[in-house]
Amino acid sequence: MIYPIVLYGDPVLKKKALDLVPETVNLIELVEDMFATMKGANGVGLAAPQIGKSIRLFVMDSSPMKEEGVRQVFVNPIMIEESGEDWAFEEGCLSIPGIREDVLRPSHIKITFWDEHWKKQTKAFDGLDARVIQHEYDHIEGVLFTDHITAFKKRLLKSKLTNISKGKIDAEYKVKMPAKR
Repeated sequence: MIYPIVLYGDPVLKKKALDLVPETVNLIELVEDMFATMKGANGVGLAAPQIGKSIRLFVMDSSPMKEEGVRQVFVNPIMIEESGEDWAFEEGCLSIPGIREDVLRPSHIKITFWDEHWKKQTKAFDGLDARVIQHEYDHIEGVLFTDHITAFKKRLLKSKLTNISKGKIDAEYKVKMPAKR
């Protein structure tokens, strides 16, 4: 199943997500649907809040960005460490189509999580993989990449963000208008 992507302005995107409990969802099916939704929208990461589910789950597949890409499922992740030099990279977001901005993030992370088979893991990532994970982790914390840009840049983007929140966008994938507050 391909889910519509929730657009900027929906309260689910600004809410800290709840831990996922094994009995509450068919995790394998949801993960498959999230990968299909992400791929259909040409994304490299997708968090559950972006499909309207306020749970601590995200998926990533960085292979479109680099030769040795990482395809991984993160359930109830906990960021243990963010380190290394902060570096800028132009980020975008499926929930904020048409907007890209440089965001500074640390180059190295260490994260604990459960995979789709409920096996606990702790892994380190760096470079683009670390960036994708940090971006998606922010989603389950209720943070968007636009929260990392300067107030001046936010003011410059205000009308574009307002249009997105009103559904006035041209996305090449299925989207869902923001829910009323």
